[in-house]
Amino acid sequence: MTATIADESWDGEDGLRLRGAMEAELAARYNIPDQETDKPTAETVTAFVVARDANGAATGCGALRLLDDGTAEVKRMYVVPEARGTGVATGVLRALEDHARRLGVDAIVLSTGVKQPDAIRFYEREGYQRTDGYGPYVGHPMARCFTLRLDR
Repeated sequence: MTATIADESWDGEDGLRLRGAMEAELAARYNIPDQETDKPTAETVTAFVVARDANGAATGCGALRLLDDGTAEVKRMYVVPEARGTGVATGVLRALEDHARRLGVDAIVLSTGVKQPDAIRFYEREGYQRTDGYGPYVGHPMARCFTLRLDR
């Protein structure tokens, strides 16, 4: 991977563009608009990172949000199609895990969906364990939830 990953503003131009591309891809996969009711915002995310290639182009992003139970939730993980399989997603995920450790978080949770087999395989490969739904994903038939216990 030749990407650099750094904290950036949630409201930055590249972050907005990447999240918009993610939402468009998910809408196409599921044939429905974004159904998330508790969308992350600049006020609710603790960290937002952007990956950039050697030319400075934004190739991926991810956010971390603290939940009331003391866990952290990965939100808005996305890598542009042409950068998939290059290690960008792993780099973004590791950066978010590092943020969580610095915050003293013991576990990370996340939700992906049944029509995202590539994401499911990725999280399983990265050591995340399937778990029951949490928060708005409890009993949601399209959600696939994962957790990772963090070593500090």
